[in-house]
Amino acid sequence: FLLKTHRQPESVLYVSSQNASTIFPAFANRLEYSKQEKKIVITLHNLQKNDGDIYACAGVVKNSSFLSVNRGGTMVLIKEVEQTDCSNSSWAIYGLTIVVALLFSALICCTLYHVNVKKYFQKKTPNVVYEDMSCSFRRDTLIR
Repeated sequence: FLLKTHRQPESVLYVSSQNASTIFPAFANRLEYSKQEKKIVITLHNLQKNDGDIYACAGVVKNSSFLSVNRGGTMVLIKEVEQTDCSNSSWAIYGLTIVVALLFSALICCTLYHVNVKKYFQKKTPNVVYEDMSCSFRRDTLIR
């Protein structure tokens, strides 16, 4: 037998020496086991809050109806975890990222359209003033 022993004592699994087994209703479709000689491996799936307890193995004493319970047992603690729907939130993040990228691209395009970019890349000619000093307009002036 596999028994829950403390919170809600109940039977979970019974396997006879002839390999006949009974899985009790509370664990139907949630328990798998495999038997190899004197070793049984038990796996519980889709744990629920009320599955938390101490599980112990017990054997039926020959020619008697008494159970011999293993003192050790295994404690199973169930911690509730709030599940979030990651698929919807990830699509929202992707969508928001795409919208931000498009708005940033539009801002860059509008800025480049309004600014005359060509004038920044043209080779500039220097502003030069030429003065012709060859002729003199001041005649008849005294030089001291």
